[in-house]
Amino acid sequence: MTILDVKQVKKIYTTRFGGNKVEALKNVSFEVEQGEYVAIMGESGSGKTTLLNILASLDKPTSGNIILDGQPLNNIKENKLATFRRDNLGFVFQEFNLLDTFTLEDNIYLPLVLAGKSHSEMQTRLNSIANKLGISHILKKYPYEVSGGQKQRVAVARAIITNPKLILADEPTGALDSKATDELLRLFSNINADGNTILMVTHSVKAASHASRVLFIKDGEVFHQIYRGTCTNEQLYQKISYTLTMLATGGDRI
Repeated sequence: MTILDVKQVKKIYTTRFGGNKVEALKNVSFEVEQGEYVAIMGESGSGKTTLLNILASLDKPTSGNIILDGQPLNNIKENKLATFRRDNLGFVFQEFNLLDTFTLEDNIYLPLVLAGKSHSEMQTRLNSIANKLGISHILKKYPYEVSGGQKQRVAVARAIITNPKLILADEPTGALDSKATDELLRLFSNINADGNTILMVTHSVKAASHASRVLFIKDGEVFHQIYRGTCTNEQLYQKISYTLTMLATGGDRI
């Protein structure tokens, strides 16, 4: 079942005084199946951040459409977008985006509080997730009292506690050391195995090598894609590295 359908998305930015136009995305089209784990890669300026912002409904395409679980994002009214994001999307950011004045527990609860859920329902949801993510013992602490890896686990808990249709991850390993990166990637694989759909933008070949499919963006277009198939992480790592070399040296589509 297709959960995300990106249809001929184009994004053109006009400079402040309208003198120049920059085409950030050029007719980007792809689909993501429910339960899939997709990584998006590309050099800086390739358009992947613009694409992520449009998928997150934080920006709108100049033309084309994004359809999430049968619902076209173009049809959602501006005053309904925040509610749509909260109810349908989970976000994991490089810088965690936790509130320092809230305990870790309250940071995780925040989207459920905004959705008007009862405290008993929030507790029930959190207990299961916290045990799975190994954060039960730190929930009463504040973000400044824990490590980067623990903060990112809390961010993942906040992302999945609403049972979103799609988890969007923006450079989730970018602020982590190698050990915390390995732990987070194992965690992503586990939550994907539980049926969660993940779309991750990353510069990290290591992070992308844990996905089931890797899309490569170049000059605002989908340049190439790799499916995991029967590849191990190490074999997929090598394929990704080769494709990135082709991107960097101007090679034709593979």
